Amino acid sequence: MALLTAMIKTLMAALSVLVALALPGQAATFSMKRGLNLDQWTTWPGEDRWGDAKAILPYPEWRKFLKDDDLKGLKDAGFDFLRMPVDPSPFLSAQTVALRDDLYASVLDSVRMINRAGLKVIVDMHLIPAGGSRKIGMAQVMDDPQTFDLYVDVVRRMARTLAGEDPSQIAFEPMNEPIVDCDSDGTSLWPDRQRKLFAAARSSATKLTLVLTGACYSAASSLEKIDPKTIPDDNVIWTFHSYDPFLLTHQGATWAGDFIPYVIGLPYPLTAVPQAQLDVTLDTIRARIKAEAPWTRQRGLLAYLDEQVASMDGPDKLLGLMDAPFKKVEAWAKTNGIKPENITLGEFGMIRQEYGNAYVMPAEYRAAYVKDMIARAEAHGFSWSVWSYGGAFGIVDAFNGDKAEPDVMDVIRALH
Repeated sequence: MALLTAMIKTLMAALSVLVALALPGQAATFSMKRGLNLDQWTTWPGEDRWGDAKAILPYPEWRKFLKDDDLKGLKDAGFDFLRMPVDPSPFLSAQTVALRDDLYASVLDSVRMINRAGLKVIVDMHLIPAGGSRKIGMAQVMDDPQTFDLYVDVVRRMARTLAGEDPSQIAFEPMNEPIVDCDSDGTSLWPDRQRKLFAAARSSATKLTLVLTGACYSAASSLEKIDPKTIPDDNVIWTFHSYDPFLLTHQGATWAGDFIPYVIGLPYPLTAVPQAQLDVTLDTIRARIKAEAPWTRQRGLLAYLDEQVASMDGPDKLLGLMDAPFKKVEAWAKTNGIKPENITLGEFGMIRQEYGNAYVMPAEYRAAYVKDMIARAEAHGFSWSVWSYGGAFGIVDAFNGDKAEPDVMDVIRALH
């Protein structure tokens, strides 16, 4: 009789597992609500220095500057999680072979430090473009199959490094903003690559929630093209990023194409200042384009400026622009049976100051934008994480040890 009872219990347990696997829309192990992206690099040491333990460790580099009290301060401000960018390039670099184990161990230490402060954490594998002395970046990983395979191995090992942690306190994002399938030629390389990254991460970390995304900078329109049924797992959170309208959020950013560097001084929203004042600012931008842009590009840049301004020069137009990504993701989620709590707005924000540029965005514009984006995310039931702690988009720190204006953090605190 005891044997029969034991067999029935075993059978029932097996059936319950099968039923759980069959049910759609199971909740992820990891849950979150309000987050902040930490800094990736502060001093940007060249790859030639990555073999020096003092230059590369602890890792990520924010560990050299942020202490326990800084993290606890973020918890007190109202954040419940941090998204922690980890640049994978050092894990792919020949310079770091002797330090490789230490790099993985240091990422784990960083996770535990954040958890001790009462905050959950997403470990975000955050590739950036190669350049300077950096040999491997996003383009190399995406364009060279051998380098992509090496990257898959890094994801597998990072997942194994994190696998023993409490899955309610940590999630893992195998790739940030993949730059692939952006061209008009209709390539669809990302779904297969994401499946490979997913399989590598899941094989090593069976319990961690994985954060997955669409191609081409994690845009909402890219997430729409993903068929989540091809990822046979419910312990997944889907992410998208939105910096719309780009004209306002990236003003002066020298790395964001050949148009945005000429654009500074625009308010958020455009109607925040009298029309005459806005016209003066636009004329200044036009004059800068005429004086500094290549003459073959001037007419196109001026026309693009007019087109962009016309698309957001009234409250309803601006609302439509900012709402569009959320509506796309919501429709995609409903179609695919994905609950709002399993979607996160992984990045959004407004530039404060481009490095080396004297212009500082007025803090009230940044605060108003962040407040409006948070309201949209929360109205849809999505979690969110603002970009970022410091640097050009910093809401806590600025550059060179200076502090950012408190306005954006005040918006966060007011959510309590």
